[in-house]
Amino acid sequence: MSKIKYTIFCLCLAATTVSSCLDETPHDQLTEEQAFDNANNLLINTVAKLYNFIGGNSDSQGLQGTSRGVYDLQTFSSDEAILPTRGGDWYDGGLWRSLYLHTWDAGCSAANDTWKYLYKVVVQCNESLEQLTKYKHLLTDNVYKTSTAEVRALRAMYYIYLLDLYGRVPYITTTGIDFSTAVQLERSQLFKTIYNELIDTAPLLSPAHSNIKGENYGRITQPVVCFLLAKMALNAEVWTDDDWTDDVRPDGKSIILDEGRNAWEACIHWCDMLEDYGYTLEEHYEYNFAVHNSNSKENIFTIPMQKHLYTNIFINQFRSRHYNHAGAMGWAAENGTSATISTVKTYGYGVEDIDARFFINFFSGEVYVDGQLVTLDDGKPLVYEPLEMDIDLTGSPYEQTGGARMAKYEEDREAFLDGQLIDNDIVLFRYGDALLMKAEAKVRNGENGSAELNKIRNRVLMGNREATLDNILDERLMELAWEGWRRQDLIRFDRFHKGYDLRPQQPGEADRHTIVFPIPSAVVNLNPSNRQNPGY
Repeated sequence: MSKIKYTIFCLCLAATTVSSCLDETPHDQLTEEQAFDNANNLLINTVAKLYNFIGGNSDSQGLQGTSRGVYDLQTFSSDEAILPTRGGDWYDGGLWRSLYLHTWDAGCSAANDTWKYLYKVVVQCNESLEQLTKYKHLLTDNVYKTSTAEVRALRAMYYIYLLDLYGRVPYITTTGIDFSTAVQLERSQLFKTIYNELIDTAPLLSPAHSNIKGENYGRITQPVVCFLLAKMALNAEVWTDDDWTDDVRPDGKSIILDEGRNAWEACIHWCDMLEDYGYTLEEHYEYNFAVHNSNSKENIFTIPMQKHLYTNIFINQFRSRHYNHAGAMGWAAENGTSATISTVKTYGYGVEDIDARFFINFFSGEVYVDGQLVTLDDGKPLVYEPLEMDIDLTGSPYEQTGGARMAKYEEDREAFLDGQLIDNDIVLFRYGDALLMKAEAKVRNGENGSAELNKIRNRVLMGNREATLDNILDERLMELAWEGWRRQDLIRFDRFHKGYDLRPQQPGEADRHTIVFPIPSAVVNLNPSNRQNPGY
């Protein structure tokens, strides 16, 4: 299968690349004459600047790595992980409890702030497109076409997050429109618009591997778009459903996306394209999350993390470790995030045939640092207890030690900021996910997905399993733990609105509205034509 045709171009002149442009003086500190006085500066201050928003260093900013943003909405509203109240810690106004119990409302601060972040980047993309057009005389035709395509594809990616999290949202493509006049698209219409935008822009992008250091490091390239198209096709039944509260969805076999392919066939096609681009499984699962993991053969799109250059943070393991665990490494920590009981049981915790990835993804039992046993303040060993978990551990003997903790990313012992400024690139998309997407799409299309499922299992020396939908959902949890996909997976498998693990069982449709988060009230109030999502 041939790759998408690529028009060769050099984005930044004089061997200056987008990734090396990330530390240049930003546009908001320059006059317009300075920012756009030549082709190089124009590209830095329109295209390159947008990649500063992929990661973040404050709450609700970035696609991963920070708190109270996209990652937290996708993870802590699911059955994968929980931030339990531990005495005086982690109540935080009831935020984490409400996410887990699905009791949030239109005033949910994390959902509102994430909306603001996602649309901030959309607006920045729109501004960049207008500036590229205004100053296109500084660029060759090829560079203008490829640069605008890259910005459009990046904007489309952000709209995918809005589509997933909020359902029916305003579609804004120019700076002359704001929320007071923006038209809110039905979910199915937005899906079609985004999908077509990615199809249109892909041929103009580089075919390079985005995770590899060099000219295309950290950028939207053709393989990144293929992954996004596969993910859209896989979720097409959900994302083309304009009434997600009625328990009726379109049939993926009847959703025709491109070249006559139904949703499942399209997903398979785009996953196959990733193999054509040269992606494959790493021999060792853990290498994808190692310090200096930018040479991974499996990672497709990452947040570049270079602690001496960038300010992107990775808070996930910092807020999971016990204080004394981090203290043994010379750092502080927050003693919070833990896997749920159902998650560790899915791995087979407590039985002989435990999945090998459990010991990579989690800290459990006694904790050792540099071969030394970590102890509590009373001198007793620090022992994480995976099966001792509740929404509120206050007063429990396991208040400080309950729960298996996040261990997926190799510790960068030279990290700054208590282990939050690291050299492990944060993994957003990878080929292992694509194989599981393909297995699922094949099963939903009436085919056998066992070959793809067992490639994933055999990589970690686990035995073969039949590719049933239940087995695939379990495999996605074990393979993709801590990667921010669980909410989306549960919704697609029609499990999200139902009670699980520590949540009380809910009546079937009582909380189906939580499949999407509320549109911020301020946005609804700006424009009477913008409807709030049902149930809020």
